[in-house]
Amino acid sequence: MDDIDRRILEHLLRHARASFQEIGSAVGLTAPAVKRRVDKMVANKQITGFTALVNPAAMGWKTEAYVEVYYRDNISPAELRRSLEPIPQVVGVWTIAGEADALVHVMATDMAEIEVTVERIRENARVGRTRSSIVMSRILERPRT
Repeated sequence: MDDIDRRILEHLLRHARASFQEIGSAVGLTAPAVKRRVDKMVANKQITGFTALVNPAAMGWKTEAYVEVYYRDNISPAELRRSLEPIPQVVGVWTIAGEADALVHVMATDMAEIEVTVERIRENARVGRTRSSIVMSRILERPRT
């Protein structure tokens, strides 16, 4: 990946629906050249997908929490994914260092839905305990580059 590829990615992160022509104008390439580079980055898995960022409020999600999950034994990342991916309110899962085994980001309509979601997480027989932190307000979020 060279500097032009990085500039293309930065442009896509800011405005993913920009045309290849718009991106090309910003980085000094023709639209076909930008398309070839984007296609190559997709093929090389440097770009792993395209998605819409949705305002959580549009989903009715006004409440969010981060849940530390402590498993009784070791758990693989693949098993974490299998057990948590079916829960639509789970919007992010990370393995972490420290006492907890995983950090789970939950978004829901209200506290009652957060509680139901945490109970669904606890349904896995291997979960020993959880610890939740409720988000009071979002202060800073940066696009991931």
